[in-house]
Parts: sequence; structure tokens; C-alpha cells
Amino acid sequence: MNTASPTGTQVQLRRGQVTAQIAQVGASLRALRIGDVDLIARYPLDQPTPSCSGVVLVPWPNRVRDGRWTDGDTTRQLAITEPKFGNASHGLLRFTPYEIQQTDDAAVLRAAVYPQTGYPYLLDTSVSYDLGDDGIEVTHTITNRSRTAAPVAVGTHPFVTIGDVDPHDLVLRVPAATAIDVDERMLPTGTRPADPALRDGVRLGDVTFDTGFTDLTRDDDGRVRHTLTAPDGRTLTLWQGPGFDFVQVFTTTAYPGHSLALAIEPMTAPADALNSGAGIRRLDPGETWILHWGITLS
Repeated sequence: MNTASPTGTQVQLRRGQVTAQIAQVGASLRALRIGDVDLIARYPLDQPTPSCSGVVLVPWPNRVRDGRWTDGDTTRQLAITEPKFGNASHGLLRFTPYEIQQTDDAAVLRAAVYPQTGYPYLLDTSVSYDLGDDGIEVTHTITNRSRTAAPVAVGTHPFVTIGDVDPHDLVLRVPAATAIDVDERMLPTGTRPADPALRDGVRLGDVTFDTGFTDLTRDDDGRVRHTLTAPDGRTLTLWQGPGFDFVQVFTTTAYPGHSLALAIEPMTAPADALNSGAGIRRLDPGETWILHWGITLS
């Protein structure tokens, strides 16, 4: 491990041909590689995390309109962390250095959400990264240490790729029936049927996304599977387990060192969920919530 980065200590993991790098700040998945093929879009070690890459989003993902939300009979005001749109964005641990425990092929990072302006709840959180023979499994654990029930949602923000392929030529499949419409501030205004072409596969070079989706099709094992396929048939699969009922798909041409980058973001709730209640789980005092997702290459 070393600390020569604005993203804190860098945790290096290895299992056979599978390697991963986890950044302490935001507990972010910074790199994942099988052999010499990157499955996560890398960025320079001396730069802060771009576009929230790989960061854990808790106790809410995405945005809260004006940073203001209604908690029972109380209106709460969060800090505005997205000045461009006047919203509170991506939770309260995005810039937090986590405590780290690791072995050769696994790491657990822990951080607490302390009561603060706009969110008066105490949460213990952890995220574990466990390498397998074909990729990585990620487990999120959240325990409410407050005296009252706490509203919670979770998301994560990995930028995926098949690194020896031009990203424009990768084909994306997302098994979603419903897309979420947003306004100019990227806040929900309603829903519409998702484009059926997305289930069949769209070439990344032909599309642009910053879109939330829901009504996701689960396989018999309870997992939703999104895929990214190279012209030679190699397929990256990002799967999300029960509880992750939403996904945000985001493309950008501004990711450092990449002509095109794609984030597939598992979420338990959509944008502005603290106001709509969609996907929010209210944890009782002492209650724990465990969630899983992962990435494989076949």
C-alpha cells in the first residue's frame, strides 16, 4: 500500500491473474484487471477521483433537489454539494477516508456516517471487495446505530471497460423496462418505457446516456445482469443482487485518458429518493442491511 495520491492509501489485491486496486477515499474501486485487460477505466494516480469513479454512495445515491427533504414532519436541509444544479449529490462519504483491513485477495473498508446538517442519523458502513477467478464481488453492509429508524439508500459508481478494445465498439446491454425522465437539473420528472434496443445491445459509440432505469429483469438466481461485449465475443458482466432495483447508465468523453467512458451504477434508489421515497429503506435501530454486486469477464 502507498499514500502518494489525493485518493489516499491504495489497496492492491491479487488472486491469480485477477488484480484490483481500491482507493481509501470513498472506498472506490479504482482498478480491476484480468491478465493484461482492464475492466475498470483507470485514471492517473496523482489526480482526484474523476466523475465519482468507483465511489460508494451512501446514505443516498444521485441527487436531492435543493438539498432539502422531508423526514416525517421535519424538513431537513443538506449541504449543497453540486453547485452547478443546486443539489446535494451522492451521499455523505464521497470524500471520506475509510479504515482498511486486507488480505492478499480481499479488503474490507469501514466508515461511519455521523449525524450532521440535514441527516441526523448514525450509521456504521462497510464495503468488502473479494476477488474471484473471473472478477470481483462487492458487499455493502449498513447498520443503523441511531435511536430512531434511519432512511437509507446505497449506490456505487464503477466505470467499466474492456481495456484493449476501442470503447466506441463495445456493445452495451441493460435489461430494463423503464427509464426515468429528468429535467435540466437531472432530477426526476416521470418515467417512460426504456428503448427495447438497450436489451438487445447498443454500440457505445452510437449512444449517449445519463439515465436512470428500473423494472430490471432478474435471472433465476435473483441477479440483474448488464453486459458489455467486445467484437471478439468477450463479455464483461456487471451484476447486481436483490435490493439493487435501479441502475444509472452514464457515458462521458471527459474522463481523463479515455476517449469514451461508461459507468454502470447499481443503486437501491433513484435520484431524489429522500423526497419521493422510491427505494428508500428505513432501518430500525440496530438493524443491518447487506447488499451485493460484482463484475466478471467471460
